[in-house]
Amino acid sequence: MDNRKRCEWVEVGNEAYYRYHDEEWGQPLYDDHELFELLCMETYQAGLSWQLVINKRDAFHRAFHDYEVTKVAAMTSDDVELLMDDASIIRNRMKLQATITNAQAFLAIQQEYGSFAKFFWSFVADNPIDHKITVMGDIPTKNDLSESVAKAFKKKGFKFLGPVSMYSYLQGAGLINDHELSCEWH
Repeated sequence: MDNRKRCEWVEVGNEAYYRYHDEEWGQPLYDDHELFELLCMETYQAGLSWQLVINKRDAFHRAFHDYEVTKVAAMTSDDVELLMDDASIIRNRMKLQATITNAQAFLAIQQEYGSFAKFFWSFVADNPIDHKITVMGDIPTKNDLSESVAKAFKKKGFKFLGPVSMYSYLQGAGLINDHELSCEWH
């Protein structure tokens, strides 16, 4: 059994959670492909558990062309209809459509800024914020930064990304370090 000290939110005994926490969560992401996948995952999670999203991750990869953003951006409403019949994913029409819309907005940002990462990291001036969390209850669900980033994304055409999901995205992509101080990954 793996006895390493992780953040409290990690489900005990859930290997997918362990891998996500240990290898991904809070690690600064600069790769546009990885940032796009995480962005999509955050839209799927809205109102649901992260465990559900992690458990359906492989199915979402199949459904959305391994998150090749140009292929996702080219998907149509007919593709959404086919996905609505796929029980291996979260079948929420608005979330599925948001994935396509967000891919189109993502491409526009890449065109405008040279990369999505350059645009995204500009919100923290390329310097991750370390909150020095002592207990899980200290982790906010949103803050001024997530509210302003969510507004900026909305202006760029993104859907299904409010301040709470944006805060999770900022954490997951490493712009905000909310690993607990007692966590081996802090």
